[in-house]
Amino acid sequence: MPRPGFVLDVDRSTPPILFWRGEGFSLEKLPADRSRIIYPPEPLPGLDDVDGAIRNALLNPIDMEPLPALLRPDMKLTIVFDDASLSLPKMRRPDNRQRVIEAVLDCAADAGVDDIHIIAALGLHRRMHEYELRHVLGDRIFDAFHPRGMLYQHDAEDYDNLAVIGETDHGEIVEISKRAAESDLIVYANVNQVAMDGGWKSITTGLASYRCLSFHHNPESLQNTRSLMGHRDHSALHKSIWRMGKVLRDQGPKIFQIETTINTDAFPSPFDFLSKREWEWSAKDRGLYLATTKSLKRLPNGAKRKIFHSIEAPYATTSVQAGFTPSVHEITLENVYAQHLVEVEGQTDILTMGIPFICPYNPEGTMNPILVMCMGLGYLFNMYRNKPLVREGGVIIMTHPTYREFNPVHHPSYIDFFDEVLADTTDPVVMGQKWEKKYAEDEWYRHLYRTGNAYHGVHPFYAWYWGAHGQQHAGKVIIVGGDPATVRRLGFTPASTMDDAFEIASDVVGRSPTISHLHVPGVLVADVK
Repeated sequence: MPRPGFVLDVDRSTPPILFWRGEGFSLEKLPADRSRIIYPPEPLPGLDDVDGAIRNALLNPIDMEPLPALLRPDMKLTIVFDDASLSLPKMRRPDNRQRVIEAVLDCAADAGVDDIHIIAALGLHRRMHEYELRHVLGDRIFDAFHPRGMLYQHDAEDYDNLAVIGETDHGEIVEISKRAAESDLIVYANVNQVAMDGGWKSITTGLASYRCLSFHHNPESLQNTRSLMGHRDHSALHKSIWRMGKVLRDQGPKIFQIETTINTDAFPSPFDFLSKREWEWSAKDRGLYLATTKSLKRLPNGAKRKIFHSIEAPYATTSVQAGFTPSVHEITLENVYAQHLVEVEGQTDILTMGIPFICPYNPEGTMNPILVMCMGLGYLFNMYRNKPLVREGGVIIMTHPTYREFNPVHHPSYIDFFDEVLADTTDPVVMGQKWEKKYAEDEWYRHLYRTGNAYHGVHPFYAWYWGAHGQQHAGKVIIVGGDPATVRRLGFTPASTMDDAFEIASDVVGRSPTISHLHVPGVLVADVK
């Protein structure tokens, strides 16, 4: 049986702890007797027969008719799937989305359905490259649908092909893909890696217009979201999304949601030592760490990224459920929490975390400075339920090189955001009021998003907003090993070493603070009591 997550109190015998540093890592010694390490649960076992579980979910859905009963020859069927922002790292083939969509297509063929479109739910993310689409969907689906124009990617700026479903009682406009809105049935194929994804968020983000997204992806909502991974009653963002879901339910097309959950088995050999507990490293693991670290130091950044982005994770599928969206999602959350939850007693003065090479917004790309902020304060800080790991006014210490380096193809507006917006303000509310409209309406950014592989012009604002709650909560944020000028532009404090960071933090939390380290990988959600 896999072992649950646990909290290790650091003493003098505790070995140095692994910290990610972008496309590399280091071992750091934490102060004894006042530090603790929060380790994630070990990966849960997967289903013995994933394809069988998918078929069963389609035939025995939750609070809906079986999928075959919803299909007929003269209908419009639209199949929608999560884009390349999930999973991280990418799932070893066959991806769950391929498995699910192939099963749906088999049912559609049996029912004689001919009018089928397949849409990648991009939201404001970049268009996927062909090799990414083939990886997620498989060659058979790609070759059958893409050449005929029946497999394509959502465009949040194509207002000729967007449709308003309705409006919530809070004045939020629900506007999604016209093809989806006019369909007799939408089937959504989802991979749930973390608790914040899935449910009504799938469509109200992935198939939404910029106008629709702006009602919940904004500083006010995200500053008032107390844990992206906790109950939606504490999340202003999810409250907005669920209000939109009610409009979809009452006024929109029928939706058949299929959600799969995966375990945390993210790193195959020779990188599997990254997921192990340091005192359990074998001689081979220690040798691999030393050899890998030495080799990475000799390589240019581009080569390092190519190595890490080539990793295909051997995730196992832990559950499959289908049917009515909110009912399905409740079961999904139970399975996600079963994998991720770790009970933690009380908050800490200092929270440390190593920032890895990847986040949802740089698959196959560079972890630019804005994404470092987003990953640290937006995602890792929010890996809690109930209350944050670090106390209000405490210190967050992250490790990352924080290069002033951007991918000009994927993140063109990020470059100008760093040079122009962050030079003016780091306050999410101020930048939203003063700058967002300019970037949202910029025709060049719009063109690159619609025709190339660029994130939407407004996307760096949304990446920054994800960190709004963490930014507001922390008394100081320190980045160890980052380029000092770049770190200061983010509004944070640079430090050369971990010891330097603790010294700087003492101005805020005193000379003997409590320290908690969030051990990454894998994924965990701290249930803080």
